[in-house]
Amino acid sequence: MKKLLIILLLMTQLFGGNAMSIYDIEVKNIDAQAVKLDKYKGRVMLIVNVASHCGYTGQYEGLQKLYKKYNAKGLSVLGFPCNQFLSQEPGTEEEIKNFCKSKFGVTFDMFAKIDVNGANTDPLYNFLKANASGIFDSEIIKWNFTKFLIDRDGKVIGRYAPSTPPAQIESDIEKLL
Repeated sequence: MKKLLIILLLMTQLFGGNAMSIYDIEVKNIDAQAVKLDKYKGRVMLIVNVASHCGYTGQYEGLQKLYKKYNAKGLSVLGFPCNQFLSQEPGTEEEIKNFCKSKFGVTFDMFAKIDVNGANTDPLYNFLKANASGIFDSEIIKWNFTKFLIDRDGKVIGRYAPSTPPAQIESDIEKLL
């Protein structure tokens, strides 16, 4: 399924036609339930690859603050655990869920562990990287807590470095709400 979505995405980008939308992508939440991203249609999304044992793990607090402050106005924060960077997310989904809730009071949507780079890159991250490259036009996700801001129409508006604290994105979020 992932490979088919990747092929469709690449074909639509190369040959035009009905371009794939972020809302066509399906992911699994942290409880292993399928979630089609059209659930977030009409909302601003902040999508982040996260990890529990990273130098940036404290950013969970800032992400939760943004979610709490702007959720009612239309912001959804989506956390995607990733273990590709020095094995900084080794736990099970249940362990990740418990850690985020107990340590940072996370109530925003969390999802199953995914790959953000390489042969098994999740289709969501193929889409995000194709629509917002990083430094030097690289598509590679360089570390945990890379952030993507999506507008209410599903367009990728920005990509933010792992070192960018969530509070620095607040004004960009406000413009979209």
